[in-house]
Amino acid sequence: MSVDSNLKELGHRIEKEQTLIEACFAEFARRVVGQRLMAERLMIGLVSGGHILLEGVPGLAKTLAMRTLADIANIEFRRIQFTPDLLPSDLVGTLVYNQKTGNFDTKKGPVFTNLILADEINRAPAKVQSALLEAMQEHQVTIGDATYRLDEPFLVVATQNPIEQEGTYPLPEAQVDRFMMKVIVGYPDQDEEKAIVRMHGQGSLEPVRPVLGKTHIERLRLLAREVYMDDKVLDYIVGIVFASRKPAEYGLDASLFGFGASPRASLCLAAVSRAHAMLQGRAFVMPDDVRAIAADVLRHRIIPSYEAEAEGISSHDLVQQVLEHVPVP
Repeated sequence: MSVDSNLKELGHRIEKEQTLIEACFAEFARRVVGQRLMAERLMIGLVSGGHILLEGVPGLAKTLAMRTLADIANIEFRRIQFTPDLLPSDLVGTLVYNQKTGNFDTKKGPVFTNLILADEINRAPAKVQSALLEAMQEHQVTIGDATYRLDEPFLVVATQNPIEQEGTYPLPEAQVDRFMMKVIVGYPDQDEEKAIVRMHGQGSLEPVRPVLGKTHIERLRLLAREVYMDDKVLDYIVGIVFASRKPAEYGLDASLFGFGASPRASLCLAAVSRAHAMLQGRAFVMPDDVRAIAADVLRHRIIPSYEAEAEGISSHDLVQQVLEHVPVP
């Protein structure tokens, strides 16, 4: 079968799923006012199987968005409040001695679920944060001598407060790199805030109906992996990542770049670009898909140099510079 025939057949299958996808966004909007970008990124994370780091000040409906996503997707949801006294066993579980049998029984922790909200993840020390690494990367947890597989889908969405640094622990680079995307959650506009006040004045959450299920999510994941990516678009993705490592070769100021993105960035950028294209109803990836999602994939992977920090240039600014200098196919 030719590429054109494959694309046409795939396009028909994606078109059939658009009603389901739009229903998800419609239900999300019933309970969460505005925040369309956060809704899209959460859906991309769900269908591409990637974990998400949300950064924003308190009160921007991050927790509400997660509960709503779990209700719409009809999957199990747990929220873990990260605190300085949290222990790894509070997260993954532990062995408990059973006096009746004389054996140790496994008590599984809250990580055994489908959707986890790790609230204010940077408030817990590094050993607790690292307890998530095995679960995030391998989708399994080791307790004592036994290893347990986690149910699918398994998605971690962590939040961190960008303005309050007292009593916080910066996330290790190894863990930050495990997050497929770092999404900046912004303030609502005036009309949206007025609608928020009116909605909360009613005293109860707007009900949403479960649109998806585990079988639907798996079907969407398989479909997203089939989205066609031309070699020119793949070269564009690799070029963006390489420009962060060898900025001088792309006409960028190398003194502003401390560390570039790893190969995991290329893998994540390709995966989310496919998911973004599918959510737009297309069977193929365009450069616009890559550009639309690049900042969320790269802003936590490109490390500014001391010179850049001294000049007030953030990693987000460096991503924008990279996108301006890498030729678009």
